[in-house]
Amino acid sequence: MEEARQPVNNRRKKIIALIVFTVFTVIGIITVYFYLQYKSTHITTDDAFVDGNIHTIASRVKGSVKNIHVKSNQFVKKGDVLVELDPADYEVKLHEASSGVGAEKAKLTEVETRIEVAKSKLTELSAALGAAKANLELQEANLKQAENDSRRAENLYKKESISKDRYEKMMTAYTVALAQVKSAKEQVKQVEKELETQITIVKQTEASRTAQVSTIKEKEAKQSAAQLNYGYTKIYSPADGYVTKKSVEIGNRIDEGQPLMAIVSFEDLSVVANYKETQLEKIKLGQKVKIKVDTYSGKTFNGKVESIMAGTGAVFS
Repeated sequence: MEEARQPVNNRRKKIIALIVFTVFTVIGIITVYFYLQYKSTHITTDDAFVDGNIHTIASRVKGSVKNIHVKSNQFVKKGDVLVELDPADYEVKLHEASSGVGAEKAKLTEVETRIEVAKSKLTELSAALGAAKANLELQEANLKQAENDSRRAENLYKKESISKDRYEKMMTAYTVALAQVKSAKEQVKQVEKELETQITIVKQTEASRTAQVSTIKEKEAKQSAAQLNYGYTKIYSPADGYVTKKSVEIGNRIDEGQPLMAIVSFEDLSVVANYKETQLEKIKLGQKVKIKVDTYSGKTFNGKVESIMAGTGAVFS
């Protein structure tokens, strides 16, 4: 009985083995088929690298490093303080510049006060000149009347129609009128001279104001520069990213423009992939791509073809 079962079991094992072999063969054929189909429509390469924005961090001013707020490979956000320089010297310069602006503005206030006084005096002299000219016209009219009276008195005195005392009074009135006209003319000339001088003073003070305003602008420009330099003693991250190539330590004396570290930004990342020339005909702008990065094993990133370089690597080597 047992001898009869053994051949049956052997046949069953052979059938199972054949079935398994057949299944794996079919799976292999299907796999190869789809792989070949995939290869006919897709291309791959391992000759690729990730390219991103690298921001070199440098100081805009000279100074001693007071604080460092980051470490190598640390992630930072845009606007985070990376490095602080000792601000003492720049704080003093800012204070001096601010004081200079304040002092020059005080001088401008004084000049504007002088202008107001000078213009007020000019107004007074203009009124005085008008009054002096009006007085001159009056005195000239009086002189004309006195001159007529003196001639008539002289004729009457010759005819003995008036007394000597009356005659002398008329002649004295004429002499006084002459003197008053002369005095009025001198007054007009004096006021005109003072008015001319005052006009010059007003122009000079206004020129002083213009110069003072210019001086204030220069001082304010220096103040703005001092304010900027003071602000530059704090160095901020320009973007989100990771700190790399850090070469600065607390206490270091650094120069303007000296590189201190770099921030590798993952914003607008791209992958530069190198393909054979025979593969390029299959690549079109806008095509979807799948990207695998060694650092993130098991994870696939989606992207698209953004540009195709015009030359090969050999052209630019």
